[in-house]
Amino acid sequence: MSGRVLVVDDNKVIRQLIRVNLELEGFEVVTAADGAECLDVVHEVGPDVITLDVVMPRIDGLRTAARLRADPRTRNVPVAIISACTQYEVETGITAGVDAFLAKPFEPAELVRLVRRLAHRERGEHREGPPSVDGRHGAGRAGSTRG
Repeated sequence: MSGRVLVVDDNKVIRQLIRVNLELEGFEVVTAADGAECLDVVHEVGPDVITLDVVMPRIDGLRTAARLRADPRTRNVPVAIISACTQYEVETGITAGVDAFLAKPFEPAELVRLVRRLAHRERGEHREGPPSVDGRHGAGRAGSTRG
């Protein structure tokens, strides 16, 4: 078992795409349709990693990330934003305490690599520096004061 991932996206097709790719690599996957559902189930699920879309009804991904960081029970769970990864999303995400970013559309292998890295970090196998921005923007590392 590679770990449990809570996948949050309002697009059912994308949720299923992420789920299938992670399950093929041995992850247990639980899904939620938006940030409000994520916050409702996160304590029952006890995920090792959470992936969040940004644009969702009720509570968007950036506000969800901020709420996860404000809760002592989820403060240390790695959070990855999987979205268009605009400069605004990345800057706001870093402020909210997001650990990594993956730009849509993404390669399934990039998704798996990112989630695996965050799951290993959650188990304390190695510590990462600032958040990484993976995907088509080629932005490499993004600066952060979090740590």
